[in-house]
Order: sequence, then C-alpha cells, then structure tokens
Amino acid sequence: MTDQVFLLPDLGEGLTEAEVVRWLVNEGDTVTVDQPVVEVETAKSLVEVPTPFAGRVAVRHAPEGSVLEVGKPLLTVGAVAAPSPAETYREEERAGSGAVLIGYGTSAAPAASTRRRRPPRTAAVAHPPAPAAPPKVPLVVSPLVRRLAREGGLDLRTVAGSGPGGLIVRADVEKALTKATVAESVATPGEQRIPLSGFRKAVSAALTRSRSEIPEATVWVDVDATPLWELRESVRPGPGILAYIARFVVAALKQYPVLNSRLDTERQEIVQYDRIDLGIAVQGSRGLVVPAVTDAGALTTTRLDEEIRKVTASAREGNAGSPAGTFTLNNYGGFNVDGSAAIINHPQVAILGFGRIIDRPWVVGGELCVRKITQMSFVFDHRVCDGGTAAGFMRAVADAIENPAAAIARL
Repeated sequence: MTDQVFLLPDLGEGLTEAEVVRWLVNEGDTVTVDQPVVEVETAKSLVEVPTPFAGRVAVRHAPEGSVLEVGKPLLTVGAVAAPSPAETYREEERAGSGAVLIGYGTSAAPAASTRRRRPPRTAAVAHPPAPAAPPKVPLVVSPLVRRLAREGGLDLRTVAGSGPGGLIVRADVEKALTKATVAESVATPGEQRIPLSGFRKAVSAALTRSRSEIPEATVWVDVDATPLWELRESVRPGPGILAYIARFVVAALKQYPVLNSRLDTERQEIVQYDRIDLGIAVQGSRGLVVPAVTDAGALTTTRLDEEIRKVTASAREGNAGSPAGTFTLNNYGGFNVDGSAAIINHPQVAILGFGRIIDRPWVVGGELCVRKITQMSFVFDHRVCDGGTAAGFMRAVADAIENPAAAIARL
C-alpha cells in the first residue's frame, strides 16, 4: 500500500480554514480508520477530525497553532509493513518460545553450559543505572484549557491542578497566566504582542465587513419594564425575562418582516426570510458568539426559554453549532451597562439590544415614582428601511414590555 495523504476536509457552513489546536497523534504512531487525529478550531467551534485511513503516521503537515486551508494536506498515513520471517523469528526468540536453535540466526548469548566458568578478574560488578523519573504528564481533560494555555505560552507541566485528582481546570490556567503577565510587565517594560486566534480572525473579518458595507443608524428608547418584571416574579420558576422579550421581538418582526432579511447587493434586492431564526448574543469561552434559536416564531414563551438556555449554555462551552440567525437579540445588561451602539451581525440587517433593568424615577399618571427601567437600542441597515419602520418596530416591542399581559393575549 502506498502512502495516503489526508486533506483537511470541508467542515461545513462556508468555513474555508481552520487552526490546528492540538495533535492527538505523533509521527510514527499507528492509527485506525475514524480515529481522531487532530483537534482544530474554526470560527464556529472546536472539532476533532478523524482520519479516513489506517496505517502509520508518516508526516504531520501543519504544526500546532498554524492555520490550514480546506483541501490542504493535513496528514500522510503510510502502510504498516508486515514483519519479515527473520524478525518474527527473533521476536519469538526474545519471548522464549523454545523453538530456537542455539547459534542459528540469533544475536543473544548462548545458553549457559553445565560447567561453571570463573569470571575474569578484571570484571567489575556493574550497577544498573537508576531508572529516570517519568516526565510529568499534565492532567488536562478540556481542549479549551489546553488552547488557553497554548495561546498564553504556558507550559501545563508547571501548573498545579485544583480539580479532582489534580485535574487542571480553566481557573488554574488563568491564574498562572495572570502571574506570568504581572511578572513579565515588571521585568520587561514595553509592548506585548498577542496573536489573533482563528476565532478572533473570523470575528474581526465579520465586524470589519459589517462596518464597511452597512450604513447603519441607531435609535434608543427608555422602557418601563415594571409590569414585565412583576409578571416574571408572579410565574416563578417559569420563563425568564429574556424569553418574554424574545417572544415580543418575534411578534414585532412578523409586523415588520423587512427587518428579518438580508440585502443582495449584486441584484439590488431585499431578501426576506420566511422563518425567524433568532440569534442570541452570548459571551462564550472563546469570545462573543451568536447561536440561534431555530424557527423562534413557532415557539411558545416556555419553549423559547428552554431553547435560549440550551443554545447559550452550549455557546458558553465553546460550541456554537446552531445555524446562523436571521435577526440578533443582545442582552448586554448582563454586563451591568445601560446602552450600546452594537454592530450588525452581517448579513443580517438589524440588531436589538437591552441594557440593565434598574430602579429609576419615573412619572406615572402625573406622579413621580420608582420604576424598573431599561434602555433599548436598535441598530438597523438604513438601506432596507427608514426611521419610521425602525421606530414602529421598537415601539411594538416596548409597548409589549410595558403591557405584557395584553401583548401575550394577542399572540
């Protein structure tokens, strides 16, 4: 069998490259079909790539940390040669099969004779060297922890694990990196260069494209979320506030479908989607990702709550495997801030964000009182609609938040 070259496969969703995070095999290792051989990072998630070939690893074509294009050589697998009769014979001899003729085809010493021989006077008693201590193998399970250490230039063998049985967890790596950064800043003044990971490169490209191509406009409105807050408290442990807001957003998008679209610049057409895949901005372990709740327009508030929790939990673990959304909802209030002029998630045409809900003075019925207020900001592509449409959409969501019982009754 000749050597077989395994090319980096198409990982789907339009991805054209991946970063080699960690090799799972070494050159010279024997592999079987479908055995994971390398861990790569795409703009979507970390993926273990299995080999379609069996044999001995001849060449690893890309070092860890390098970026490889789809279709480029990843691994060369060679044939595992069958042992020759002589090699088989020697293995049997070393194993003591009893089928060995003394002096024939062996390199071992002949069997001892019955006559005792006196050793030479000059012979010294040789003491076998003490066995070397085996190298410390860091106990790491999570590939995300390994990647974090690699990007920070941290040798995991120097890290003491705080997890069960000495397991190295993310907090251990972050603590060690913080110490190293402090020590470096004291000892070496100046700049520090941090290479962009494959994920950060993808984010950079998407945000740059959004800013350069989309003439966006931003509008704000303060919303009295007290009725929604009270509704949420009355149904605990029911759906969270974000699920209710998502339900109101979906309803408003059905009223203003032009905002659930993309712009085909080549044909100069607005392409409206029949289905609402609601993207939820999440700060995950790899950075900001936007997993989507598929067909959010067909879900109840309870089901929206379940799906939002599921996709956000998966994204925080580093896996944003859900499909791309058609509209994005961003809850930046979790960062304890009030407002944001967000960047549209290209090729979408709008993004809606909410700040923190805080007690503020508010006038109700001509009287000043304390209410639960949140700021809502809306960024839209001015090519697909004007301020009137944007304002109508915002008021539809805001009015539902301020009178959730009536809004739910209409849904």
